[in-house]
Amino acid sequence: MKGLQGKVAIVTGASSGIGQGIAKRLGSGGAKIIVDYVGKPEGAEETVRAIKDAGGDAEIVEADVTSTDAVHGLVNAAWSVFGSADILVNNAGMEKESAFWDTTEADYDKVMAVNLRGPFFLAQAFVRRLRDAKKPGQIINISSVHEDMAFPGFATYCASKGGLRMLMRDLAVELGPLGITVNNVAPGAIATPINKSLLENEAELDALVANIPLGRMGTPEDVAGLVAFLASDDGAYITGSTFVVDGGLMRNYREQ
Repeated sequence: MKGLQGKVAIVTGASSGIGQGIAKRLGSGGAKIIVDYVGKPEGAEETVRAIKDAGGDAEIVEADVTSTDAVHGLVNAAWSVFGSADILVNNAGMEKESAFWDTTEADYDKVMAVNLRGPFFLAQAFVRRLRDAKKPGQIINISSVHEDMAFPGFATYCASKGGLRMLMRDLAVELGPLGITVNNVAPGAIATPINKSLLENEAELDALVANIPLGRMGTPEDVAGLVAFLASDDGAYITGSTFVVDGGLMRNYREQ
């Protein structure tokens, strides 16, 4: 991809699923990758091996995006190891199912901390370094079709992704004069470890796929290709937008 060579990208939640796919794609395209993870390092190590096997370079950093100290450390690590940070991919996310009337304060706080607070303060740390160095950059948030589409039983998730949509729009305007673009990529149903129970339930899977005009779930690679485009020189004049990657799901979805 034109314009990725020599850039440095921070990818949160890069040890599995969509984040891993994005890190591999950017790394194989010539970007140096900071592979962020939380918990067990095996997935992050697998991501780094794949990037290096493709001729790229990557470094593992464990950082919980809900910790302000950790996100500052993550950005500082990119500058320390690779001398810069040009691309931020806010991918780390979580969901917690519960009826609205049963949702606990703890679950609400956790979902918001990972999905909205984390991207806010990580982007802030990322932008401060770019501003001080007078460098342009790209922020790409991995949102969801549920930044716009209702998802009964997941009010916290929808609220966090809706907030991420408005944050993206606001920052695109505020940061544009600094040469920093901000966009969201909104996946639909993607085959990742977070959907393990769905993938193993044939009836539920068939019902979902019936709502997808392209007739299949997406893959991390489907999402990663769009992220690579937005991070490349070809995406330099794009900011303030959400790009849906869902096989047509939003246009055809019906609650069962």
